[in-house]
Amino acid sequence: MKKYISLLFAVSALLCVSACEDFLTRGPINEFNAETYFQSEAELEMYANGMLNSYMPDYTETAGGDAYNDLIATKTSTDFFRADVDWNSSRQGSWVSSSWSFLRRTNYMLENMVNAKGKVEEKIYNHYEGVARFWRAYNYMTRVKLFSDVPWVEKYLQPEDTLILYGPRDDREFVFHKMTEDLVFACENVMNDKFKTAERSVICKDIVEAYASRFFLYEASFRKNITENPATGKPWTNEYETVTDLYRLAQKYAKDVIDNGGYKLVSDYPSLFISDQLVSDEVIWGRTFLTDINGRHSYTRYFHSSTLGQQYSGTKDLVRMFLKTDGTAITDDEAKQSITKEFEGRDSRLAATVLGPGRNIVDMSGNPAHETIDFTFCKTGYQIVKWSIPDASHFQNGIDENSIPIIRYPEVLLNYAEACEELGEMTEEIWNQTVGALRNRAGVANVYPTARDPWLYEYYTKDLVHPATDISPVGLEIRRERVTELTFESELRQNDLYRYGQADLVVRRYNGVGWAGIWVTAGEAASGLVFEKETYTFESASGGAVNSTTCYPIKDEADAVNTDWFFSEGDHGYLVYKYALKWEPRKYCRPIPLSAYNVNPKLGQNKDWE
Repeated sequence: MKKYISLLFAVSALLCVSACEDFLTRGPINEFNAETYFQSEAELEMYANGMLNSYMPDYTETAGGDAYNDLIATKTSTDFFRADVDWNSSRQGSWVSSSWSFLRRTNYMLENMVNAKGKVEEKIYNHYEGVARFWRAYNYMTRVKLFSDVPWVEKYLQPEDTLILYGPRDDREFVFHKMTEDLVFACENVMNDKFKTAERSVICKDIVEAYASRFFLYEASFRKNITENPATGKPWTNEYETVTDLYRLAQKYAKDVIDNGGYKLVSDYPSLFISDQLVSDEVIWGRTFLTDINGRHSYTRYFHSSTLGQQYSGTKDLVRMFLKTDGTAITDDEAKQSITKEFEGRDSRLAATVLGPGRNIVDMSGNPAHETIDFTFCKTGYQIVKWSIPDASHFQNGIDENSIPIIRYPEVLLNYAEACEELGEMTEEIWNQTVGALRNRAGVANVYPTARDPWLYEYYTKDLVHPATDISPVGLEIRRERVTELTFESELRQNDLYRYGQADLVVRRYNGVGWAGIWVTAGEAASGLVFEKETYTFESASGGAVNSTTCYPIKDEADAVNTDWFFSEGDHGYLVYKYALKWEPRKYCRPIPLSAYNVNPKLGQNKDWE
């Protein structure tokens, strides 16, 4: 019987909750005969490019995906963290048929591409098998991070495969072991030759190895810091790869990219995020936006709109992560400077991440100007500028054409540094090649750390379920560097908090009640803050003041409720945007959705989500 398949694979039959009929009746698009397809390199390439078009991260995943972490304030929050929402299995998604379509698609290729054996060069065949196995591991990583234990499926399922479709989940360690097999095969067989292009868009060896370093580092540190499988509450068995094995793999593949990729750090950090063309010296994988092909996007608008998105804003903790140019951390007193002063003598990436004095833009009339703060969408006084085109015509219009880096060389450097540190193999030479090189690029003196910064150490130890009490000075500074270099990129900070076992940082914030922003001096609170010749006021909310472009209505702390502002010192101090959040240890994995469990009770439920 002939098998037909759509190039788009809109729906998957795997573990479908209610969409089986939809899958069986939906009309296929661009049908081809599966028995005669995969006969040539061109057909392998066509199928692989179809997966690339479907699964390549878009701009909302690249920056917007990292919104909900400890260092970014938002207008409200995701329901998963909100204190007034009882998250449970009936609210949980990400198990519908479309969530698993990737698996059907990749397994279909792996099962049927045998048609090409003997008809294409062996290295070409292995390359495309590696691409398919990379995508399988890539998408399984999302499943594992969400649910921990998931079904491992490596065949193209048919409706009669009921033992798999309606069977139990597999243990996370087994699943990640199978992912490891896929990733190692892909790293050894996917090629750069012919596939590594200036556009940095096609899956090549560098992309696969960069992601392998990310995935292995994540799993190694997660198991080190979260000592039980969150799905079961049972200790890790180490039946397959150990934590050390995983760190070793992260180290190996990061080192491969460093030694063989030919990448280098560019001097102009801001250009990486606002250039029309990808900066290929540093970008390993990215998405180029061309008006005549794939339109424009709305990054700049997302960071400048009072109605679109979550009104993302930086926090005082984010700003404090950035060093001074002499390589030292700011002091408590220096953290209490006006925003008009605190950017002086600091890591250049600070002003490339949040708005400080002197940012040059083009105003609505096309004239040069300095950008000002807009309190209608900035919740903390720290306006995000990292991805924003410095042109006011973009602020309220989705007309951005800047290309989007998906994974950059600096992350690989930091993955390598962290793996070396965790394996006890860090040297000053490795430091200089990784963290030191990034600090030199940012105009910060490269100082090899021999003592912990007290503030940063307290940040990762105070009032946390899993305090990092044993972290070394080098390990602490690697964490700092991941913030200052990679903030608001590809869910990296949110993922870091999970793998550190410190996701409770999301809710700790200022006294556990809200996000602290700029320090407002007593004089500024009374007479106004002057920033770029604009005066910003802080008026009593009880006196009728309302939030506007240049005014924050301030309440007494005791009277403040969600979405109100107050001063930490009563009449001045840190500007705090109040919003209640809740964290529970069970949230290191999500519940199996009730709808999926009702169809297949053998899935079971994750620990503490019953």
